Amino acid sequence: MLTTRTFDPLDISSHSFWAQDPAARDEVFARLRAERPVSWHRPAETDLMPNSADPGFWALTRHADIVAASRNSEVFASGQEFGGVMLEDVPAEVLEAAHSILAMDAPRHAKQRKLISSVFTPRRVARIEEQIRDQARLIVDAVAPLGEIDFVEQVAARLPMWTISEMIGIPEADRDRVTAAAGAMVSWNDPDFVGDGEPIGVLFNALTTLHAAASELVAQRRTEPADDLITALAQAELDGERLTDAEIAAFFVLLCVAGNDTTRQTASHTIKALRDFPEQRAALLADYDGLIGTAVEEFVRWASPVMTFRRTARIDTEIGGQPIAAGEKIVMFYRSGNQDELVFDAPGRFDIARKPNNHVGFGGGGPHFCLGSHLARMQLKALFRELLFRLPDLRVGEPEYLAGNFINGIKRLPVSFTPRPSGG
Repeated sequence: MLTTRTFDPLDISSHSFWAQDPAARDEVFARLRAERPVSWHRPAETDLMPNSADPGFWALTRHADIVAASRNSEVFASGQEFGGVMLEDVPAEVLEAAHSILAMDAPRHAKQRKLISSVFTPRRVARIEEQIRDQARLIVDAVAPLGEIDFVEQVAARLPMWTISEMIGIPEADRDRVTAAAGAMVSWNDPDFVGDGEPIGVLFNALTTLHAAASELVAQRRTEPADDLITALAQAELDGERLTDAEIAAFFVLLCVAGNDTTRQTASHTIKALRDFPEQRAALLADYDGLIGTAVEEFVRWASPVMTFRRTARIDTEIGGQPIAAGEKIVMFYRSGNQDELVFDAPGRFDIARKPNNHVGFGGGGPHFCLGSHLARMQLKALFRELLFRLPDLRVGEPEYLAGNFINGIKRLPVSFTPRPSGG
């Protein structure tokens, strides 16, 4: 039975809080970690689907509690019947059509994840890795002669969507449209992006665009198979079960959105961090092959591209010593967990040799650990090899941050460098 609770005086629910830059938000989460790591907060302010009956949520700000909740899916549910995984309420049709395995619990989650994972064969993964290296080189080829660019639009955003497009089989003519729709799926609460529109309209228009592209592609691959991921998903069978067209379309949306933002935002935050910590940039240049493995983990910890995920308690329980009632929401604040002083020595220092680095940038473990983590690591390794060695004097300006409580986003980031010939 839900009980009436007193809201914490620190604000982490308003639009204005999430419109601040990450450093300002980090100060608030540092106080919560130190004073009350599991705290009760008013419902998230939202223009999407306001719910006056929403009692609020528990904020999990320490690494240990985030990991504990992530790994206990029997108690902390993600499924649609529990409201899904977003901080604010999202229409049920969006959960089904866009969140795919994110908003599922066992046994459905385990079956679909296993079926989807089965298509990532060693041969396919090797081919994807080769494509990523080629794409990273071509992206730097394209910008090298320019001397001044928006890093987000012309570098960070291009590699993940290019990779996904090639991997899935999205026709070149549709890629800009799909990329724009994927961006809208995580930008509907940013005033600069929405403009005079309504957030709910932006979200549904983007979802309609992505589902239409997926449905058209699935229908084509059913009659004209190709060597791509959509064909593999359409043909995949495990224990006599296949994915429906709607399930493939939902995973298509998830891949376009999640597969885009992890690399896009990590790359953008990292290029700025390498400016702010020049000794780390010098160390990486001096021993790229020796350090890139640990460096990529620090890239992800530092960026924490996904900031929040919600779960709902199925039964009365407790976490971090705090009783949680059945039906109450908990929200895992991944960026706060990645700044936890109890786990990370000097968490405010960007350290490419940090070891161990048990970050929660790909989730806190358990059944919902990021399915695309290996892909993101491959992209970051390939991209920064090209950037650091081919644009050695790259200068980074000041970022414009995305407003919102889900993606730790950078909208624009000016960079400049000495122009060089393509392929040089």
